[in-house]
Amino acid sequence: MADIVQQLISLEAEAQRALHGAVNQAALEQMRVRYLGRKGTLAAILRGLADLDPAERPAIGKVANEVKRRLETALAAKREVIEAVARQAAMVAEQVDVTLPGRPVPMGRLHPSTQILRRIFQIWADMGFQIYRSRDIETEAMNFELLNIPAHHPARDMWDTFYTTREGILLRTHTSPGQIRAMREYCPEPIRVILPGMCYRYEQITARSEIQFHQVEGLAVGRHVTMTDLKGTLVDFSHRMFGADRKVRFRASHFPFTEPSAEMDVECIICEGRGCVVCKQSGWLEILGCGMVHPEVLRNGGYDPAVFSGFAFGMGPERITMLKHGIEDIRYFWANDLRFLEQF
Repeated sequence: MADIVQQLISLEAEAQRALHGAVNQAALEQMRVRYLGRKGTLAAILRGLADLDPAERPAIGKVANEVKRRLETALAAKREVIEAVARQAAMVAEQVDVTLPGRPVPMGRLHPSTQILRRIFQIWADMGFQIYRSRDIETEAMNFELLNIPAHHPARDMWDTFYTTREGILLRTHTSPGQIRAMREYCPEPIRVILPGMCYRYEQITARSEIQFHQVEGLAVGRHVTMTDLKGTLVDFSHRMFGADRKVRFRASHFPFTEPSAEMDVECIICEGRGCVVCKQSGWLEILGCGMVHPEVLRNGGYDPAVFSGFAFGMGPERITMLKHGIEDIRYFWANDLRFLEQF
């Protein structure tokens, strides 16, 4: 019995020395397995109790359990110390040196569409036009009928429309419905407004077309407004946007809500009018459609076409941006590719 007790005392002293020398979790685990594991030294001693006199076993077992308890307590305490040291080391490694110079924060950029929209707003504001916001979700009447495009009109084929689950409700295909809303709000006062916003068309996405895009509508209504006013205003806009030396031209066209109607081209910015792939060798690039407000549309807006007249136009900011910067694929605007966006 005395020999076994001495073995237990020696084992505890040896284990405590090993525990004291452990500096990491791996060393602790080796110590636990060696002395307290199922195949460890303490377990081997306890297996020898079977050879003792039954009267001696309780006393030896008590000593063995006390040794095991003290070692497990010391092991747990040592584990906490090692974990605390590791946490402290991690905090030291991660701490911020406040004496170091600050890291520069990269500046964000305005989206190219936003940049061109702001420039368009500024130009028209200088010419006395105010911004009028209109809704993206429209009625079929506002989007078509009141703009002189009845259900049977072939011009309906020009717009591939997103219809909602509610009958007669759709995503606007152009910003022109805002003309009716603006006229009805301001009638019978003269108005000069631009109507920027997003438009939606159910079209195949290509390098030249998207299912969503910005438009900026323009509307001026008053007494004695003429085609000359329209042309002079748009030429001035073009010179401010593209430069005073940039040539412009008007071509006859047709839109159901204007009469007469025209399209406006600017001299190709890429080739300076000599002809290239972008302008299809013509030397000209279209930037907007325009015309005198159709008498029926004036009437639908609340104005008497015998007293009032007006002009309207519609332009695409993304198209203008493409022309100014030689961008050949409209899909870049919505792809969120930083390689493209960081150029502006």
